Amino acid sequence: MYSFADDNVVRMFEPDLITPDQYRDRVSAELVDQPEVRLMLAVMEDAVATYQRYATDSGRRGRRLFEEAQDWIMSSDSSWPYSFENICHALHFNPDSLRSGLEEWRAARTSHASPVYRFPFRRVNGRRHSISVRDRHLKQSA
Repeated sequence: MYSFADDNVVRMFEPDLITPDQYRDRVSAELVDQPEVRLMLAVMEDAVATYQRYATDSGRRGRRLFEEAQDWIMSSDSSWPYSFENICHALHFNPDSLRSGLEEWRAARTSHASPVYRFPFRRVNGRRHSISVRDRHLKQSA
């Protein structure tokens, strides 16, 4: 004998029907799938890497590269598309938080005498927007 309770149980396991238009509204492209955003991410990554790499460099070239990166990061100018402020906004970063974090990192770095800074990230071949942590043990065994 068929009952109303059996009907409710069957409905729980039925797939929801959704039209392609409804699906398109729910699925959006990832932020890093857009070429201009990938370029902005690469610019930001290079600036932070340069800032960290040359923060304690005493050579003329290293000091110049550090100062250029620092000037760009500390600038509040947002009149051009690839300014620090605009890139932070596009990547959903808090510019003031990033600035203060880099300043704290530099203060800690300059208070300790350490010989060489190695940028801990590397790009993975095949997927331009993937970043992974570098394994330091591989370099020692090679």
